[in-house]
Amino acid sequence: MQNTKPKTYKIIFLFFIVTLGFILFLGADFYWSSVKRKLPSLIHKEVNHALRGDIISKDGFRVATSKKLYKVMLDTRNIDPDKKQLFIKLYSLYSGDNPKKVLKIINSHFGNVVLSYKVDSKRAKYLKNLARKLYLLRVFVAYENPKTKESFLHGMSVMESGEKRIYPAVDTLTPVIGYIRKVEEKSMTKVVGVKGLEKYYEDKLAPIQNSILQGKRDISNVVILDRSSIFTKRIDGYNIYLNVSLKLQKMIEKIIDDKKKYLNADEIVACVMDSRTGKILALASSNRYNPDFIRRVDYPSLNVTAIEYLYEPGSVMKPFTFSLLLKAKKVNPFDLVRIYGGKYRIGKKIIRDSHKYDWLSAEDVIVHSSNVGMAQLAQNLNPIEFYQGLKNFGFTFKTGIDLPYEARGDIPPLYKFKSEIYKATVGYGYGLRVTFMQLLKAYNIFNNNGREVTPKIADRFALKNGKSNQFDVLPQKQVISNPVAQRMKKILIRTVLKGTGKAAIYKGLQIGGKTGTAHIAKGGGYSQNYNSSFFGFANDAKHSYTIGVLVRNPKKKYSYYASQTAVPVFRQIVETLVEEGYLTPNP
Repeated sequence: MQNTKPKTYKIIFLFFIVTLGFILFLGADFYWSSVKRKLPSLIHKEVNHALRGDIISKDGFRVATSKKLYKVMLDTRNIDPDKKQLFIKLYSLYSGDNPKKVLKIINSHFGNVVLSYKVDSKRAKYLKNLARKLYLLRVFVAYENPKTKESFLHGMSVMESGEKRIYPAVDTLTPVIGYIRKVEEKSMTKVVGVKGLEKYYEDKLAPIQNSILQGKRDISNVVILDRSSIFTKRIDGYNIYLNVSLKLQKMIEKIIDDKKKYLNADEIVACVMDSRTGKILALASSNRYNPDFIRRVDYPSLNVTAIEYLYEPGSVMKPFTFSLLLKAKKVNPFDLVRIYGGKYRIGKKIIRDSHKYDWLSAEDVIVHSSNVGMAQLAQNLNPIEFYQGLKNFGFTFKTGIDLPYEARGDIPPLYKFKSEIYKATVGYGYGLRVTFMQLLKAYNIFNNNGREVTPKIADRFALKNGKSNQFDVLPQKQVISNPVAQRMKKILIRTVLKGTGKAAIYKGLQIGGKTGTAHIAKGGGYSQNYNSSFFGFANDAKHSYTIGVLVRNPKKKYSYYASQTAVPVFRQIVETLVEEGYLTPNP
């Protein structure tokens, strides 16, 4: 009995010790599993951000493209003091940065610092390789926080900082190409379209899917590729392919730049469109800007005049009035119209012509651009025929061109067409407001057998190395009959051969069109400033193009008529189309 008691005590004591140890083990395990520990993650994730798509001209030039920007981060506490100069020398060599600048940045910060914000893809690749080599050379060493006693090794890292939009063609095709603005998205600088094609095709150009590589990492933070790794493919935004030839665009811009300077005009706008398809070969403005560096002085040039500027067109409206008369069978082209020596009164308003004819045939009212003749002919249309006819030509509607913020224009309400004076003034191009593109689309009807087409700057879209997708083509609506269109076409050809458009004649080509010189409305009246325009067509045996020219407020003395301003520009554009093989004159 005496021997068994000590044994029992020993067993109880041992049991107590074991139980206590087990409880301590469980407590420690629970503690370390529940508290946050700053342990380095064994999983590393790399994101390769997708880029915005490119905009590419007909002749293969990128007029808008994107490139990645990277930033280089460094924790100065991880640099071995004995190898600081080695780091600066190698980093400067790889990055191209000034060694003195790098030294200044490192010495002025203790901790995380950005060495550069704007590193391109090529240098970023070199710097990533350098970072791995610096780890192997032990340029970076662990740093222990004196307060927390925690150690870490960050060293140098190269990360994407955003995207930069680049316009290699500088100001060519502006303002049509548009511009972008920067937006911050999860510490990344992204871009979105604000105007022009950049805005209109935002849904196509925008990046589609980022590439993600995730898996276990090695000591230099490189993902180890194995079965547990996750990888998704990067998909950039669609590339947009244009109908516009960059070469032709630049040549036409040179023409209107020179003419703007000569005429001292506010702006000149010109466009060439394929009459059968609506494809825009060139849409040029003399008022351009560099989308990479937009200045305050560029602000007035940011809008696309061809679709956003509303103006009273003047005599270029006469062919539409005449075609409505032909459609309603209320005029014979050979009818005689009395011109009264170029002066005619309707109510209290006196209508004047620049030429003092006594009589003209109905079609010669167009050829010689008689306001008096047109004012009388327009009275034959009833209000509905006139009002609805202009709407059928597309006035008051958007043309459908692939640009944002297009204006609709406006014509007087139906009841005002009951007034003789309203019929007269609208008949020869006053009392309504239109856009340049509306006129171009409407004139195209005469050169396309009476059918309208939708103007299109872009032709197709495609992923990089992917299948091309054509944009939807709207069906062509018959606006006027083919016989009426053919008659109007002949009249417009006569207008060039015998009337106000003689300067547009080009031997071997079929040229037709109409001039327009209109006062600019100002302060409830009309100023002594003018908008001059010429809209028409140039055809050979196989090709047909509709061409428009608008000269805004030419201030050169005695040089404001369209025959002196817009028609010579039209002629130079035709010459360029011949030189570049778009048109081939008959021998």
